[in-house]
Parts: sequence; structure tokens; C-alpha cells
Amino acid sequence: MIESNAKADLLHYLRAAREALVWKLDGLSEYDIRRPLTPTGTNLLGLVKHVAGVELGYFGDSFGRPFFTEDPPPWWYTQDAEPNADMWATAAEPREDIVGLYHQAWEHSDNTFATLPLDAVGHVPWWPEERRETTLHHLLVRVLADTHRHAGHADIVRELIDGAVGWGKGKSDLPAGDQAGWETHRRRLEDAARQVGNA
Repeated sequence: MIESNAKADLLHYLRAAREALVWKLDGLSEYDIRRPLTPTGTNLLGLVKHVAGVELGYFGDSFGRPFFTEDPPPWWYTQDAEPNADMWATAAEPREDIVGLYHQAWEHSDNTFATLPLDAVGHVPWWPEERRETTLHHLLVRVLADTHRHAGHADIVRELIDGAVGWGKGKSDLPAGDQAGWETHRRRLEDAARQVGNA
């Protein structure tokens, strides 16, 4: 009973992070979901592509349940892909394919969760030999943290694109305010930062 409650809690928060991340693409152009908005190239579609690979690797390959039974795509992180190949989408990779792969990853991962207990032992082939053996519980916590981290990245990137905020359609955790109110708030923060910075 304790395990089923713990697993249900972990999955609840993982599913919330998954949906929040995908929602950040809604209503945006192909350009906006792909364009890099940080010096290191962070972009919305790349974040989705990355977490799809993370789930398929940790909840598939690590438990002898590979999603790609034949040749994986050239960006697959366990192969000899170029650095950061999983963090952006080429012009030849449609949004629908990447989001569709992420949805398939959810299903594949959820089957792993339904089949295995939290203490099931997995082997992460791309980790150092001395750490490769781990548990489903450890990997679930790790992927949950990683997905929420990237959903936070997506929050900021989406706000930079069009000002949209919140963790789902019509689900904002920010206090109510109009654009003028937020501009006043931002100026207040800028003034406080300058006072300390110039002290």
C-alpha cells in the first residue's frame, strides 16, 4: 500500500510536469517554438525533444524495454550524436513528430511503472560502471526533477516569446495583474537591484 501511494504521488507530479511542458508550445508558430532564446540555445521544442529521450532512455533502455527496437534516430543520446543534438529540432523534424514521440514516451514509461515495483533494479548503460545499477524509484525521482526543471525553463522561454505565463491553459499561479501593474512591479525590482548594486 505504501509503495502504491508513493508511486502514485510521483507519477502525479511527473504527469503534471509533462503536460505543462507540452502546453508551452500551444498557439506558437514553428519559428517561435524553435528559436533559441538564451546564449546556450534553449528553445521550447528542443526541451520537449530532450525529455522524450530522457524518458525513453531511463524507463525503457535501463529496464531492458527499449523503445527503438531498430535504428534509433541520429540524435539519440546513447549513440555518437553531436553534442546537444537532443536539445533542438532540425528543419526536417516536424513539431508533430517530436510531440508525438513524447506522448509515446509517456505511454512507454507508464507501462514500465505499471509493470515494475519501485525497487526494481535497472542498469543505465551510459553511466559510469560503478553507478550503473540503480532502482526505478531513483530514476523516477531523477526524471521527475529533470522534467520540472525543464518545464521551468519553458516557463521563462514562453514568457519571453509572448508574455504567456502559468503551468497550464487558464492555470496561472501568479497574482492577478494587468500589464501596467507588472511593469510597475518590474520597475520596483529594478530600482531595488540598482540601489544594492550601486551601494
